[in-house]
Amino acid sequence: MRSILHNPWIANQGARTGMKQDKAVLTLALLLAPFCLPNIATAQSAKPTADQNIQLSVFGAASGDYTGLSGGRNLSVTAGADLALAPWHGTRPTLELRGTYPMDKGKIVAQKDVLGGLRLDFLLGRRVHPYGDFLFGRGQMNYGSTCHTSNGTVSGYEDIFNGSCYQVSASYIYSPGAGFDYDLSNHFVIKIDGQYQQWGTVPTASGKLHSTLGSIGLVYRFGKLGMP
Repeated sequence: MRSILHNPWIANQGARTGMKQDKAVLTLALLLAPFCLPNIATAQSAKPTADQNIQLSVFGAASGDYTGLSGGRNLSVTAGADLALAPWHGTRPTLELRGTYPMDKGKIVAQKDVLGGLRLDFLLGRRVHPYGDFLFGRGQMNYGSTCHTSNGTVSGYEDIFNGSCYQVSASYIYSPGAGFDYDLSNHFVIKIDGQYQQWGTVPTASGKLHSTLGSIGLVYRFGKLGMP
């Protein structure tokens, strides 16, 4: 029994048999690799998708503001930030916050506001990305025309219906709008934007005011969150 166990010929045969089995397993693994690796890669890349689909961007723009009050106009600066969420059925919901401040206030009224809301981008698979939005917030009007009062002429806006003189008023704002972004690169984008604003609690016959703004500016997109 001892001589059989230590026989060199038997040991070599066992080694050769083991090597043949190892080669067969290795060959089978190499043949199956092209089919298995894509599935593994897909599973690994699918894990952080939710994080990678969230993207932050900031923008600045020059805005022309037709105030809607006695032909007043402002030249303003608009700035804001967008947080784009995961795509949904060919669109991309985006949370937006923006503010507008008048640089040239005109002679009638200067309007400034801070708005926030939802934007919906339409994914066309091109450089151009059209969108629609609905924003809500608060705004302030500083009146620059003149009022005739018992104390003389003062700066403000005169309500012809009750004779009151308004110098400043604040109001809520509803603002539907639309526009498009044009990609210059992965990070830099040109923005064309238009907004229609309804102001409430203002010194007009209806107590409301309708303004329109057109803006052109530049967007900077940061890298997608969750990516290096």
